[in-house]
Parts: sequence; C-alpha cells; structure tokens
Amino acid sequence: MKQLFSSILKYVKNPRLKQLKHATVQQKVGIVLACVPICIALGLGFGLIIALLEALGVYSPDDHAVSKLFEEETPLYIISSAVILAPIIEELIFRGPITLFSKKYFKIAFYTFSLLFGYVHLFNFEITPQLILLSPLLVAPQIVVGLVFGYVRVRLGLIYSMLLHACYNAVLIIPSVIFMS
Repeated sequence: MKQLFSSILKYVKNPRLKQLKHATVQQKVGIVLACVPICIALGLGFGLIIALLEALGVYSPDDHAVSKLFEEETPLYIISSAVILAPIIEELIFRGPITLFSKKYFKIAFYTFSLLFGYVHLFNFEITPQLILLSPLLVAPQIVVGLVFGYVRVRLGLIYSMLLHACYNAVLIIPSVIFMS
C-alpha cells in the first residue's frame, strides 16, 4: 500500500495521460481495493480540518445536506443514491472527460476537474458568505480524494474510478445509515 500511495503522490505531482497497460481485471480491482483505505485516510485526514472548524463553532454539520438526507429519506434511498447513483454520475462528469484532452492540456484538465469535483460539493451546504470563505477547507477532502479518483480513472479506466468512488462512499455511508437507523 505504501508503494501505491507513493505512486499516486508521484502521479498527482505530475499527471500524465498514460494508462496502465497489461494489467488484468483482477489486478485492476486489487488496485482499486487498495486505494479505498488510502482515500479513507486522506478524506478523514483532511476532514479533521472540518472537525476543528466545527469545534471552534465556525461550522455546523446541521447545515449539511447529508444531515437533512438522513432525516428525510429511507436507508435504501440513501445507500442507492450515495453508493450507486452519485459515483456513476459524478465520475462521468468529473473524470470521464479528462482523457479527451490532448497531452498539452491534460494536466490543466486533470487539476481543474478535481477542483470542480470538490467545489460542486459546496452545494451540500447552505451557501453563506462565511461558507465561501471557508470553502477551500470544507471541500479539501473531496478535492484530495478526487485526485485519487482521477489517478485511477486515467491509469485503470473510468469503470474503475466509478468502482473506487462507490467503495469509498459505501465505507462512509453504510455504517452511518446503520448507526442512524
């Protein structure tokens, strides 16, 4: 896993439009599954920033759409939306197009789509001037995890970034649904 993390970090520093060739489906799935704990660690690590903002009284999780979703929707709806529908739609929008860019513009596209992926998650919050100021911190987990999704998308293929995204969301959402039920 350390080697994979190092490979992802190296890639994110200098993304290239280069697919991993000669890997079997089984090997690709293995890479995706090894990326899940990396994404969890990165997401939760950057999520500590949000916890700090919450502890300081600067941010309230009650203002987050996920809190409202848990109050208003059934567990089946929440899981199917977060674990199946969102990964498919978000990966098609934010990772699908990046391989369409030429080598000259690929880096810009890679970083831009990762930032857009993070920032689209601002709509999970009630938009206020304070939120806009805090936005880089509030969407940092999604941006960082989006970079890993981008790595998997380019190196393994779009279906594998969808799988990683689904697994990541499942690890976060399913225990929450069970706990809240």
